[in-house]
Amino acid sequence: MPEGHSVHRLARQFGDVLAGERLAVSSPQGRFAQGATLLDGYTLTGAVAHGKHLFLDFEHGLVLHVHLGLYGAWDFGGDATFRGASSIGAPRKVGEREVYDDGEADTLMPAYAGPPAPVGAVRVRLASGHGWADLRGATTCEAITEAEAAAVVARLGPDPLRNLPGDRDGFVAGMLARRTPVAALLMDQKLIAGVGNVYRAELLFRQRLDPWLPGAALPAEAARLLWDDTVAMMSDGVRDGRIVTTPPRYWSAPDGGPGESGGGLPAPGDAHFVYRRQGLDCRDCGTTIALTELGARKLYWCPACQQG
Repeated sequence: MPEGHSVHRLARQFGDVLAGERLAVSSPQGRFAQGATLLDGYTLTGAVAHGKHLFLDFEHGLVLHVHLGLYGAWDFGGDATFRGASSIGAPRKVGEREVYDDGEADTLMPAYAGPPAPVGAVRVRLASGHGWADLRGATTCEAITEAEAAAVVARLGPDPLRNLPGDRDGFVAGMLARRTPVAALLMDQKLIAGVGNVYRAELLFRQRLDPWLPGAALPAEAARLLWDDTVAMMSDGVRDGRIVTTPPRYWSAPDGGPGESGGGLPAPGDAHFVYRRQGLDCRDCGTTIALTELGARKLYWCPACQQG
């Protein structure tokens, strides 16, 4: 499932390439036909992410609310002025990388003649005079009011990528009030919005926390450090378009870089401490990385480094 950093990158991209544009909204698949009719012909005024939820605001007070779920993704395209990733959403392979168009081949691009014919089950298409965005596979795609959008956000916990005043204290208080294992609490979107399975495993390792430690047994300072590391790690994800939790000294490239493509990022196999590394040696202590289930989700951890 795309984690919070991907949804924030989506919001930023919509703000960059479609905000302020009057959009033709359609549902080639047909499942969003009624909602598309409500949004068609209106101007997109802004895009906001909260956790794994994306909210696209339109001038007449309606909002396109999207939760990508396990399989959702947005594809983008357009003319030479249309910049950014061409695909953001459900990872196509281990390592969750976006397809990026940096515009270097502008001189080779044909004249823009509008969006191409839809391919596959396109739930909703947003099209301007310069580009388009197609949504496929989302769990939630609905046209709602601003009040309804606010109600969705009110049901969620604080988003580390917004990190508003009081968010850290609210997270710490919520964590310390529960006897649920901290590994389960990090996946509770009502406590903290946007963290998924990759971030959960990597955060617990980086903070050397036992996944089964009850939230109430976590020292307040440890909970504050956990929030701070979540903010830092997810902010890196927004910047990089990938989840990279290891510093360069763990990468296979000589002296820690330049990474797989000269962009300062590691190969997928070097990007994580424990996630999907079951059966391999811990990068720090050599203990075999374990795999178990907690809350019906796979949990990766180091039994030696994460004893408490």
